[in-house]
Amino acid sequence: MWLTLCISLYLSLNCISAASDFKSGICLIQGHFNLNGMYKEGDFILGGLFEVHFFTVFPELSFRAEPESPYCEIFNMEGFQHAQTMAFAIDEINKNPNLLPNITLGYHLYDNCVMLGMAFRAAISLATGTEQSFSILNCTGPPPVIGIVGDASSTPSIAISSVLGLFRVPIVSHYATCSCLSDRKKYPSFFRTIPSDAFQVRAMIQILRHFGWTWVGLLYSDDDYGVYAAQLFQQEMQLFGYCVSFSEILPHDNNLRDIRRTMEVIQASTARVVIVFAPSSFFIPLMEEVVLQNMTGRQWIASEAWATSVESHTPRFLPFLRGTLGIAIRRGEIQRLHDFLLHVHPSSDPRNNMLRIFWENMFECSFETGAKETDGEQVKKVCTGQEDLVITNTPYTDVSGLRASYNVYKAVYALAHALHDLMQCEEGRGPFSGNRCADIKNLKPWQMVHYLQKVNFTTDFGDHVSFDKNGDALAIYDVLNWHPNSDESINIYTVGVINEVTETGMVLKLDENAIYWNFQDKKPPRSVCSESCPPGTRQATRKGFPVCCFDCLPCGDGEISNTTDAVECIVCPDEFWSNMDKDKCVPKDVEFLSYEDPLGISLTTVSLLGTCFCALVLVVFAHHHNTPIVRANNSELSFLLLVSLKLCFLCVLLFIGQPQLWTCQLRHAVFGISFVLCISSILVKTMVVIAVFKSSRPEGKGAMKWFGATQQRCTVLVLTALQVVICTVWLSTASPTPHKNNQYIRSKIVYECAIGSVTGFSMLLGYIGLLAAVSFLLAFLARNLPDNFNEAKFITFSMIIFCAVWIAFVPAYVSSPGKYSVAVEIFAILASSFGLLVAIFAPKCYIILLHPERNTKNAIMGRETHKK
Repeated sequence: MWLTLCISLYLSLNCISAASDFKSGICLIQGHFNLNGMYKEGDFILGGLFEVHFFTVFPELSFRAEPESPYCEIFNMEGFQHAQTMAFAIDEINKNPNLLPNITLGYHLYDNCVMLGMAFRAAISLATGTEQSFSILNCTGPPPVIGIVGDASSTPSIAISSVLGLFRVPIVSHYATCSCLSDRKKYPSFFRTIPSDAFQVRAMIQILRHFGWTWVGLLYSDDDYGVYAAQLFQQEMQLFGYCVSFSEILPHDNNLRDIRRTMEVIQASTARVVIVFAPSSFFIPLMEEVVLQNMTGRQWIASEAWATSVESHTPRFLPFLRGTLGIAIRRGEIQRLHDFLLHVHPSSDPRNNMLRIFWENMFECSFETGAKETDGEQVKKVCTGQEDLVITNTPYTDVSGLRASYNVYKAVYALAHALHDLMQCEEGRGPFSGNRCADIKNLKPWQMVHYLQKVNFTTDFGDHVSFDKNGDALAIYDVLNWHPNSDESINIYTVGVINEVTETGMVLKLDENAIYWNFQDKKPPRSVCSESCPPGTRQATRKGFPVCCFDCLPCGDGEISNTTDAVECIVCPDEFWSNMDKDKCVPKDVEFLSYEDPLGISLTTVSLLGTCFCALVLVVFAHHHNTPIVRANNSELSFLLLVSLKLCFLCVLLFIGQPQLWTCQLRHAVFGISFVLCISSILVKTMVVIAVFKSSRPEGKGAMKWFGATQQRCTVLVLTALQVVICTVWLSTASPTPHKNNQYIRSKIVYECAIGSVTGFSMLLGYIGLLAAVSFLLAFLARNLPDNFNEAKFITFSMIIFCAVWIAFVPAYVSSPGKYSVAVEIFAILASSFGLLVAIFAPKCYIILLHPERNTKNAIMGRETHKK
């Protein structure tokens, strides 16, 4: 009650406060994201999203307080160079009197920490602004940012563009290549200065056409980049009539089993050329396995994701990756960028905390004053801000191969040229309704998108920049070749250029003499569609591919081909199976539960042990046959029960070994008769217990004369005779016979005994179950009779074990294939036999051998205590 009242009061106060703010015409920001960034004031602000850290750490959630902000770890020098390149480009534009005169551009750059959640936080902060409040009565002026450079990855770009595209905020990515981002209906304000994967695929096809490689393998990463690129590549290959030998995914979890399976596919293929669309993090685990298995003789073709990756330039990979051809985005040169990077200094402004983080990581120091901070066992020195970047040598200061940074540079200039063209509009000749121009004091994001679509300029390096109808830049790629050095390092040389000339074609300029080939003859490898299929395989034309392109598929199990280039595989006869090479039919292995089998040996041993235990108990009872505990309840029945249990143990031996007609006929008959003899003996013993108790009462003194020793023998004989009749009828009408079964395991023959008649087998088991149920019921009713040694209790326990074993036997027997069904039946026989032996005879043997003083009539009848 009080909780509800408090919540209602809190919400009411919030609503009153919000209404008050609305009436005053002021909107207040609801909160801030804790983001690393760089900021510079200007008339118009450009936003940026860069991968300055590699990982995001999220705090634990207690659900009791507002969660702490996530933070980023492991500084990325190359990503920070991209951010500084944007700052440099804006600084250069502000100094250019011919581009945006009298306009000062500013920037607001954020670190996305290579995490979708952080990238989305940063993008929302850029689009909405970070001011504490603003007046809704004066909504003029430019938006918080007029455009965003980034994100570098495809997945965050998809998410951000899906939301900001609703408001037509222009986004120019410098490294997101997924072809899905070319969909103008889903992403109407997305542009990029890096070519789409669709262009990269076409560039790959141009190289394949140049060297006549019509039969290639394909590997791709398990992410948006790899999956979309692989789909486009296979479509283009079909269009040109080329064939993909194999298409395998490189797992993101580096699963060793999947990598080894992929290696097997590569080695089994006749394709000498392998295309890889994947970042180096996906490809390096495969290369580790390549080195381990020493797989050579492959021409690797790298996508732009790993063509310039330094992680692959290790001496271990050199013998396998030298000669690699790769596609890379255009390398550019940016004048004066190196000097700009060296003259960066940290700032005390909290909005420029990214500079302080960079400085601390570059010089391994800390700006925290007072006590020196420790990082593990190392003591960090205090940063002064006067450290010299000139003496450093990191990816941040390396401007020898500007590719992603060059794309950032072009993206900033594209937005600047779009704003410049917007400001050059003459009133009355504008592109908008009524021939109006955009109002610079009330600029709308969609107006920037209009001019960005029409951007057309040339960089100082000589590259032409414009966007097609899908927002993609004109494709231009460098063709790279990996050359080995004498010091076991790799140098990457540009050996060609691929330009997108028209909508449908690309032009390849290649210097073949400058290419290093990693083959003995130093020539391009031959990679044709099909080689001859060896014995054990058959030709299989791929659906949708040229007829000349076929796979050599191994014959299925039980099929062979013993000729080269076989069209179909031959099915082996019923009692034969294909060998490992699938080129010959060999006789099938015959399986049955044999005495040499470990399982057969174990079951035989247990059977003989049970027989010995029965014999041992029989000797003990024979030696003490005159004692009261042996004579109780008819000692003759006890001896008969022990003999029947011995037969139960011995009948197991008929189930082991190669099935023959006589063993098949005897095994179930002996099993059924032995168990009926055993259960009928137990049943009669139970009846004797009840009769003795009744005869001890006045009203039932004549009970025992109707159930004497003769009647007991006859009862056992009659009950056993019924089982003999059942077995005789079963064996004479539908006798079990040896049977070779091919249904369980197609590669083997299971030699078993077919039961012949399910009805006969069911009646045999059902009769045993009926006798067991009656014995259990009678013993259960007689369990509380006032006898000091009441055998009915032990019979009840033995029947519980017996019934439990055989109830569990039915589903286990039905579900067990081959020889294991026989083993299940043997186990049921042994388990139930041991259960009866232990439950009934163990208490008697315990008294006979260990407590002979209790083996008296008075002790058994419970009279000794009364006398005392």
